[in-house]
Amino acid sequence: MTAQEAINTLEDAGKADDACFPLLEAAIACALHDQPRRDASVVRRLVEDAAKRLRERVEEETPDDALTETLAGDFRLNGDLLDAASEHAADIITISETRRGWSAALVILYLEAARRAGLEAAAVDFPGHVLLRVETPDGPVALDPFSQGRLVLPSELTRRALHAGLTPHVADRLDLLMAPISERQALLRLQNLIFAYAIQRGDYAQAERSALRRALLDPTDHRPWLDVATAREKQGALQGAMAALSQARDMNAETELASAFNLHKLRLRLN
Repeated sequence: MTAQEAINTLEDAGKADDACFPLLEAAIACALHDQPRRDASVVRRLVEDAAKRLRERVEEETPDDALTETLAGDFRLNGDLLDAASEHAADIITISETRRGWSAALVILYLEAARRAGLEAAAVDFPGHVLLRVETPDGPVALDPFSQGRLVLPSELTRRALHAGLTPHVADRLDLLMAPISERQALLRLQNLIFAYAIQRGDYAQAERSALRRALLDPTDHRPWLDVATAREKQGALQGAMAALSQARDMNAETELASAFNLHKLRLRLN
């Protein structure tokens, strides 16, 4: 898949309803948009094999135990503790090869395997971390893909929430802490993280690509175009930055004043 073919795939995903969002193929397209022409069969094979093993396990185990034993046990998926800030820890193809990555990327593999096995699961955009919500006969539970899929008890969720700066009356609300997000939002969360780390590293080209992917995946949101503009300006691509700001301004009237001001500053730099 070329970079342009990846863009086409992401555009199609952006038009899809949340109920039929093509999570795995969109995640693969994101990876190939960064590094085109790679073989993504390792990702599809991993998910297919994990789903098959998961279907066997759920006949004798609870859904949460089956997911942990399958994805973390049988297929060794775990957090990347040694290279946590690396962009490779966010790349779904590299992760399928190394079995190490960010929780925001690992959760995609969990979600895809769970869906194919007929289990109910969703990502949870927990403060500073992405967890997996799994529906069980005894109610929903939270798993941490970064920590070998282990169960996160309610008391631990509250402790983590307080540590992240949430107020006590919010940190005690499990319904808020375990609120599920859509699969589209899960992939957007991953692209947001890639953008943040790329900006920190000064890799503004990758920051631009990740922001553009967000714009394609959620064409109703103007905010990714503001990030595209920032990344382009950092690269000295002022005309491109102006185009991105104009796109954001056209999509959302509330950004018009700020965008107009930034456009004015860019025009002054061009003249």
